[in-house]
Amino acid sequence: MKTGDFDYNLPRELIAQTPIEPRSDSQLMVLDRNDNSIQHRKFFEIVDYLGDGDVLVFNNSRVIPARLKGKRLDSDGKLEILLLRRLEPNLWETLVKPGRRVKTGTVIKLTSNKGNRQDKTITAEAVGLGKDGTRLLRFSDDTRLTEVGEIPLPPYIQTPLENPLRYQTVYAESDGSAAAPTAGLHFTPELIDEIKTRGIHCLFTTLHIGLDTFRPVREEDPLKHPIHREYGVLSREAADELSLARAEGRRIICVGTTSVRLIEAAAQATSSPGIEAFEGWIDLFILPGYRFRLVDALITNFHLPRSTLLMLVTAFAGRDVINQAYREAIAQRYRFYSFGDAMFIY
Repeated sequence: MKTGDFDYNLPRELIAQTPIEPRSDSQLMVLDRNDNSIQHRKFFEIVDYLGDGDVLVFNNSRVIPARLKGKRLDSDGKLEILLLRRLEPNLWETLVKPGRRVKTGTVIKLTSNKGNRQDKTITAEAVGLGKDGTRLLRFSDDTRLTEVGEIPLPPYIQTPLENPLRYQTVYAESDGSAAAPTAGLHFTPELIDEIKTRGIHCLFTTLHIGLDTFRPVREEDPLKHPIHREYGVLSREAADELSLARAEGRRIICVGTTSVRLIEAAAQATSSPGIEAFEGWIDLFILPGYRFRLVDALITNFHLPRSTLLMLVTAFAGRDVINQAYREAIAQRYRFYSFGDAMFIY
């Protein structure tokens, strides 16, 4: 297995720059693993493939205003900061551009976008350098970062977003992600209500999305790729519902790869017959050959070449099946990546 096995050529015009309105009108590719058949539908028609007793697992992490602009205190040189994860009060792991200008001890000043008074200035000091190019920054007051931050969009989206809420799921609740769990962007409140009326259970879990969403796999052997840890929470209530569904043979359907990683990590951490509640850091890297313990079906977007997300989806459906599906998606002019169309694999 090589990283090049997960590569493909995508015409640039198929990279979605803006979201579809309404959310649930995006295209939906339905992939049946039993016979490898493909159907083309609209996303709101996903209800036709869900049944009474199914369990949908959502990730309710909310994207924080993680992109900050500042200047070095000693030179006024401009810098951009991307918050990745909060390690403790005021201490964050970050990406800084240009990183070469930020050594240990560098102080960065951030100014509130709600005014320029001196008492609104927030500072950050570099207190550590990571091996993977990250920087540890200690902020003077991270409770006020929303005053200076902007919602970050992936680098492949060049069109400004008129409504920042379109890069949030309608059920986003728990602050902490540097990127949206994009499979959930297709759901509207009305669609979720319809799903519930059909006897389908909706579980809300949390996995805060970090660095690996932005970072391609550079090693030719993917096993050598150091996957970034992300913080996840599976409540006791959700764990009990998953345990019951598994015992009764009901389908567990994950909305997005982040939900997959969370509940599979929880299953790995459980020694008892059921699924235990979980809270902590997750570094589960799912590659072909992985044995899924809980996931029966998956709703996901179309992912970047050579990415850990594409590797996970390939592990779930099989390499030949995914290669065929991606060729079909390109031929049918599906929209790709964060604001793109969706796939339902069952």
